[in-house]
Amino acid sequence: MSWTEVEGIHIHETLYQFLEQDVLPKTSMETASFWKGAAALIREMQPQIRDVLQKREELEQRVHQYHKEHPGRPDPEAYRSFLTSINYLEEAAEPQPVQTTNIDPEVAEQAAPQLVVPLSNARYALNALNARWGSLYDALYGSDIIDETEGAEKGSTYNPARGARVTAYAKKLLDQWFPLEEGSHAEVSAYTRKENELVVTLEGGNETALQEPERFIGSSGEDTFYFLHHKLHTAIHIDRSHPVGRADPAGIKDIEMEAALTVIMDAEDSVAAVDADDKCTVYRNWLGLMEGTLRADMEKGGRTVTREPAPDKIYRNKAGGESRLRGRALQLIRNVGHLMTTDMILDENREPVSEGLVDGLVTALIGSLDHRQNRPNSPAGSIYIVKPKMHGPAEAALTDTLFSRIEELLGLPAYTIKVGVMDEEKRTSLQLRGAIQAVRRRIFFINTGFLDRTGDEIHTAFYAGPMIRKQEMKDAPWLAAYETANVEAGMEVLLHQRGQIGKGMWAMPDEMKQMLEQKQSQLRAGGSTAWVPSPTAAVIHAIHYHEVDMDDVYESLPPAAPEKMLIVPVEENPSWTDEEIQMELETNAQAILGYVVRWVDQGIGCSKVPNREGTALMEDRATLRIASQHMANWLYHGICSENDVHEVMRRMAALVDEQNAGDPAYRPIHPDLETHPAYQAALELVLEGHRQPNGYTEPILHRKRREVKEAQKQHS
Repeated sequence: MSWTEVEGIHIHETLYQFLEQDVLPKTSMETASFWKGAAALIREMQPQIRDVLQKREELEQRVHQYHKEHPGRPDPEAYRSFLTSINYLEEAAEPQPVQTTNIDPEVAEQAAPQLVVPLSNARYALNALNARWGSLYDALYGSDIIDETEGAEKGSTYNPARGARVTAYAKKLLDQWFPLEEGSHAEVSAYTRKENELVVTLEGGNETALQEPERFIGSSGEDTFYFLHHKLHTAIHIDRSHPVGRADPAGIKDIEMEAALTVIMDAEDSVAAVDADDKCTVYRNWLGLMEGTLRADMEKGGRTVTREPAPDKIYRNKAGGESRLRGRALQLIRNVGHLMTTDMILDENREPVSEGLVDGLVTALIGSLDHRQNRPNSPAGSIYIVKPKMHGPAEAALTDTLFSRIEELLGLPAYTIKVGVMDEEKRTSLQLRGAIQAVRRRIFFINTGFLDRTGDEIHTAFYAGPMIRKQEMKDAPWLAAYETANVEAGMEVLLHQRGQIGKGMWAMPDEMKQMLEQKQSQLRAGGSTAWVPSPTAAVIHAIHYHEVDMDDVYESLPPAAPEKMLIVPVEENPSWTDEEIQMELETNAQAILGYVVRWVDQGIGCSKVPNREGTALMEDRATLRIASQHMANWLYHGICSENDVHEVMRRMAALVDEQNAGDPAYRPIHPDLETHPAYQAALELVLEGHRQPNGYTEPILHRKRREVKEAQKQHS
């Protein structure tokens, strides 16, 4: 590996060439000025980042010592008193309304699904970018919402019987969202535009109209009609020559819906980027997205298909003029947190610098191309960065300072860079109001997440005792309190009026019927957006935003009980049977191994991983945090032994080998248990789990992945 020295810092040659050749020439910055500013930024910010991490470690050790000295579930008031005495909990600032400006309507005004996608995969990123619009017919046809009984199987070719069920289902939705004065959309024989209004002809020849005519907003030619409901657009496409339209009385070939209005292009938990080559792949894809030049080829039906950014939709509005609907999702980018360092840049002492600092600098530099050019991503002129895994208000304030310094370096107006705060750490959850205040001039969203937050809950109270079973966590008092307190904190500062209050991921991409039945609850709990794992899931989840008016929700939410977040989920009198313990261990071990083998061996940070029962779950690094911490906790407290861990890992390794047998790139774990790097990483995540900084998995995963990459280089 080689580095180029500039202004006393050392930049990995891969990153240096990428910025020098592909990025900086497209900006108005002189390269010498950029590198001088980057060196100054590192000299100023690196010590501050080290300081907050040292403070984080000191607090963690003091909390651990408290739980060792006070085993069991602590009294909440005594626990709060202790946490306050060590400044784990800081004095709360007086809440002031958030002051963020220049926010795009997809964030500030519209409630809709949010798609999260690994930015390392160009095809996935483009699919997500284009998931702003999705076919309702395709989503229903390919999902388990439409059953396969009585001849309605999916099959390899179009099944008209299944298609009929899809159209019937979809037209019931049209009746709910755009009801007619007379009859049903199922009875329509024609949609036409007369004198800038929609005229609907029923099969008997009668003409009718929408009960609320303003929900029709315009048309494109004679074959596409646009509607608006709950600030979300829907398009009805007519084509009587199409196989679907030919069988439809009104000639409808498809109903298209606005779905994922925002997309998190993820450079954190769902990618396996461990060195300059990996990170520059991520950065290069971000560059292509900001410029609108990213393309990806894929094989489909025996031919090559090129994915590219979708165009906007242009139509004639009801006044007769031309209007435009955005064809692509608004893109946010998730950086890494404060913890990890990277040798992409070495400081004056040739020490690796903060990866989060480099992420912020490079992704904002690339994002500034959108800001400086014709703003294809953010017409409001903002750069949206999601910042995860911050611990409390002080770390949020550090991010605010970092972003301000980056804006100064790049010559951007103050607060151009917006921040999304991931509420994943107990220290943040208990002080979310303070964290929001620290970034109140740039915050655009807060978000809760079960897996990361549960992993931190386990790690923070690791020594208090054995934790309740993982499935029981979903009903634990602390988790419900965390979810409601998050929404209340956002509403208190009016974030719901100029930003997003987000909820977590639906992890079962093949279980759309369950999602349709259950995920509406996240809206009713106050989530103006919630994460989905695929474009299909975005379309299905968008149905919920037509069913629920978020303005009504925010007027009727019950008060939160944040004090319940201090109820530690310790099982005070463990009485699990041997079978229950074994089931828990197997579930965790299989989840760890199933994910780690792809991460370490293949560099895949997010994919559908079958669980112990074979159900495909969309997993990212948060999966490891909860599963490994839970196993490590039970091991420490004697619920299982180290021999038990080794034994269950060996057996689950055989299952994981079986589940991945069809993958030609897969390297089986058996019989090389002692030398298989992914297997050894899985063991280390459990056996050394209590020693990991805040329970994070990155240090182990990165080290093992780099070992594999180095071995592959030597072998080749």
